[in-house]
Amino acid sequence: MSKILFKNQLSKDVFLMRLHAPLIAEERSAGQFIILQVNEDYGERIPLTIADADTKEGSITIIFQVVGKSTTLLSELNQGDGIPTLVGPLGRPTHIENFGTVVCVGGGIGVAPLHPIAQALKKAGNHVITIIGARTKDLIILEEEMKSIADEFILCTDDGSYGRKALVTEPLKEICERNPKPNMVIAIGPPIMMKFCSETTRPYEVFTQVSLNTIMVDGTGMCGGCRVNVGKEIKFVCVDGPEFDGHKVDFDNMMARLNSYKEIERAAHACYLEAEIKEKEALQ
Repeated sequence: MSKILFKNQLSKDVFLMRLHAPLIAEERSAGQFIILQVNEDYGERIPLTIADADTKEGSITIIFQVVGKSTTLLSELNQGDGIPTLVGPLGRPTHIENFGTVVCVGGGIGVAPLHPIAQALKKAGNHVITIIGARTKDLIILEEEMKSIADEFILCTDDGSYGRKALVTEPLKEICERNPKPNMVIAIGPPIMMKFCSETTRPYEVFTQVSLNTIMVDGTGMCGGCRVNVGKEIKFVCVDGPEFDGHKVDFDNMMARLNSYKEIERAAHACYLEAEIKEKEALQ
């Protein structure tokens, strides 16, 4: 049982939690994730990136967005509550070295897993350019944390409500056109955003690394639920990733697989919310 040490709501549907997990905190590296289960009887297993860790406190930090039943259940827990199943650290750590100039691009909730990677890259001596974006101002997270790491910081919103009115691919293209061009790009966010970041950098031949968040069950490569096509090979995100060469990922196939359960997820979420309403009405 992992106890929730701290909880904070970052925006309308985004929450931050620190969980007591001393062994994971000691072993984790940038880029790795955990799998948790809110309820042992009926909750699904969901992967979440380790956004930060504190070995003195013995804690790890997770940041998640409420999108379905399981994340709703997780968001309803509070400080002092326990999470029965927590496994990690999983996945391959990010390869960190002094590459030179690295552009870190985060979209929406993808800024959370990008944060420890940007930290590690800066510590290794890289010149870090950070671009973060969201649909609107209210969905921006970790602005100050990312700004404190970056040598150059760019913030975009789709609707222009904050920062620069642009998609993140716009400043990314401008940076790729510089002389010299960046040595590497790391893009994390919604699949469609990572796809277009990869397509933006392709003509400039700038290596682009993406972090994939697919459906997972066991996190050990046994179930095959997280398989993706990378180049001409089938890879499993939980053990071969989560990071891959964005120029080789078949994003269309990945998005089709992710969408195959959307209707079931929506139905489960709606059913849960309806049951909650009926329970509250019965108590009145």
